[in-house]
Amino acid sequence: MPSPATGAAVKQPPAADRVYRHVKQGVLDRSYEGGTLLTEGELAEAVGVSRTPVREALLRLETEGLIRLYPKKGALVLPVSAQEIADVVETRLLVEEFTVRRAVPAPPALLARLAELLEEQRRQAECGDLAAMMVADRCFHAEIVRHAGNQILARLYDQLRDRQLRMGVALLHAHPDRIARTLTEHAEILDALRAGDEEAAAAAVRGHIARVESLARGTSRGTA
Repeated sequence: MPSPATGAAVKQPPAADRVYRHVKQGVLDRSYEGGTLLTEGELAEAVGVSRTPVREALLRLETEGLIRLYPKKGALVLPVSAQEIADVVETRLLVEEFTVRRAVPAPPALLARLAELLEEQRRQAECGDLAAMMVADRCFHAEIVRHAGNQILARLYDQLRDRQLRMGVALLHAHPDRIARTLTEHAEILDALRAGDEEAAAAAVRGHIARVESLARGTSRGTA
């Protein structure tokens, strides 16, 4: 008889969840770029499931705004639109400038965590794993937002996660020089927090997001 540990090790998530994660990861890391048409048969074969859980997963992804379903054709991966970029940037500015101000004076634990995430970004950049770098990038900003102590703002910010990751990976692929600049800008935010300079921290956040917006808009036009 297999031990409980063995049984737990071989147990897999439900088929629909596996398809959902497979497609979502592909969209976020650009394995499935905007404009790609995915068919149920191809996805079923890729994940090793029947078509029924594929349909369930695709419906879920459509509600999240990542794909659009076309009956008897498949699912179209939606490209990032100029309006989506504008909405994300506007929300980020409102949330992040407010919360970085609330982070001053920053406690040692927050500073240590931000330094750790910045180092993680550097490691992933050196490895060339842009998707992993963007995860650490997003965690860097989210850590500051959470520190403000406003749970409603933190939940609102978390809703931007997938859009931030997708936009960020596309941006780094289109502008490789942005990788080093991102690390520098994050270091500037961290330095301002270490110095206890609220105005410098807010200015660093504004400048960082404004530069992201400018490049993202250009990338969106270029891939539309």
